[in-house]
Amino acid sequence: MIINAELLLQYQRCKRRSFLDVHGDYQQRDTPHELLVKMQQDKITHRSNVLEHLTYNQPDYPPRNWEMGAAATIKLMQQGVNMIYRGVLLATYEDKYTLLSCPDLLVKQPGKSSLGDWLYVPVDIQLGKRPKQEYQVVAAFHAEIAGALQEVMLAECWLVLRSKETTYAVDLYKLRPQMLDILADYVQVMSSSEAPEVFIARQKCNLCHWYNQCYSIAREQQHLSLLPGVTPVRYNYLRSKAINSLDLLAKTQPSSLENITGFDSKIAWKLVVQAQSALRQTALMLPETVVRGNLISNVGIELYFDIEAQPDLNLNYLLGVLVVDIENKQETFYSFLATKPEEEELIWQQFVDLVCQYPHSPIYHFCNYEVETVNKLGKLYGTPDSITRMILTRFVDIYELLIETVALPIESYALKAIANWLGFTWRDPKANGAKCIYWYDQWLETGDREFLKMIQVYNEDDCYATRRVKDWLVTFTKDFLL
Repeated sequence: MIINAELLLQYQRCKRRSFLDVHGDYQQRDTPHELLVKMQQDKITHRSNVLEHLTYNQPDYPPRNWEMGAAATIKLMQQGVNMIYRGVLLATYEDKYTLLSCPDLLVKQPGKSSLGDWLYVPVDIQLGKRPKQEYQVVAAFHAEIAGALQEVMLAECWLVLRSKETTYAVDLYKLRPQMLDILADYVQVMSSSEAPEVFIARQKCNLCHWYNQCYSIAREQQHLSLLPGVTPVRYNYLRSKAINSLDLLAKTQPSSLENITGFDSKIAWKLVVQAQSALRQTALMLPETVVRGNLISNVGIELYFDIEAQPDLNLNYLLGVLVVDIENKQETFYSFLATKPEEEELIWQQFVDLVCQYPHSPIYHFCNYEVETVNKLGKLYGTPDSITRMILTRFVDIYELLIETVALPIESYALKAIANWLGFTWRDPKANGAKCIYWYDQWLETGDREFLKMIQVYNEDDCYATRRVKDWLVTFTKDFLL
């Protein structure tokens, strides 16, 4: 069995994914997500930018012939070339596993090794902006094999990231033991005849090519990971207490979960009521301790606000506002769109001008991103603090109100999941935030305005969905309190 850096990277994110990558049926894998394809392309571009001004040698060998690649790499190392791009390093682990390392670069440094008065330190180029532990473990994997081949214990290796501090030194005295533990655990899991247990962690799982297979199993099992609020830490505790089903969790006394790592009285109550909601397939009011007092009402003019952003460009390119005049029964949607990054300031001012026309109207949004962005754009473009504060004091976070008020029989408190449960449908059911990132990138690359139209439609639907959720919450709360 070959163990490479990519398998070890994915293993740290999900043991089941790595198992299926080795033992699973590739015909059951999902089509790669557009955002994942974009990220892969971005990584290639990032690597090319890093290498653009470097002079290096590259071993010559037939594709995937790792033995010949390793021999060609060793030859370059023995010659003492300054830098090697995509070298191949092989080692044996526990006499029956082959460790395959293809670091982006091997950089010659002064020092003593079996090669002579020099040694090579591996460099791994990653798309991330932070030196995550998973990156450091992979870098330590490269360094372990490189050090063994040179008969030297390397003290550090390097990560090249996409941030201001582009180069990060990995402390191998600290990371090596962690990497070896993960490697040993990986071998043990891969030697099993059964895949690790399913656990659906939405943000981590959504882009995985095994998602639909795992999700189907989780649905069939009514797995607790599908219950909002059940994190891996909480799940492991529940399982240790033999609480492994919705029925058992729904019957649990919340007080028995309090004062435990990952729980407190508020979380315990919410999880139990969440399980009861899922079993009964109905919305339930949370205990009074987590219900906010003065809820919202349908009066006057209301604004609904949603943003589309391109994180790679640090750009908020679409500020959508739905203006609802309840008394006159009129609805107008404003789509402030930056067709190029330089127009962000323009659409920000357009947004400010619009909302200032309705100084007493609430501005409804879903989650905290809109608050953070208004603060950021106000400072970035010199908006007077008095205006920014005036806008923010009118913000009402529907997500925050909802999760503090009710439990719904859904698997996620994302806007789409809630609105779909209420019967709202997006004009493009497959559209989502990740696709919009991809679409805007395609617009910048191709100039095809159809991509912009799809984003604007999705953004408008998000605003209408927010309104639908808000109206339902008002009605539900009133009915409950009467």
